[in-house]
Amino acid sequence: QVQLVESGGGSVQAGGSLTLSCTVSVSPYSSNCMGWFRQAPGKEREGVATLGAGGRIQYYADAVKGRFTTSQGSAYNMVYLQMNSLKPGDTAMYYCARGETYSCRADSTSPAGFRVWGRGTQVTVSS
Repeated sequence: QVQLVESGGGSVQAGGSLTLSCTVSVSPYSSNCMGWFRQAPGKEREGVATLGAGGRIQYYADAVKGRFTTSQGSAYNMVYLQMNSLKPGDTAMYYCARGETYSCRADSTSPAGFRVWGRGTQVTVSS
């Protein structure tokens, strides 16, 4: 059974930073592709970033390139999303999800193929 729990969301002003955490509980452990996604009210869920190949390869959506960074923690079961220069348009519920393969789909942040999802953490950016 796999469980994902996000934390670290909150309210910040534009230009601020937040770091989201995703705790991955899976036994036996395997290093699968991980993804970050977000959904704003009235909008479809969209990909933000993916992290695969044991945390060595990342892909980012164009909207967050240069501002967001995803990484694997020193504790193998932690994944992070560092968000800098936040904008009001980044306001959304943020989810982490786990894929079924070691590597993520190249140059893609599509939610397709991610089967296990956390419940999300809210990020609100005010102007």
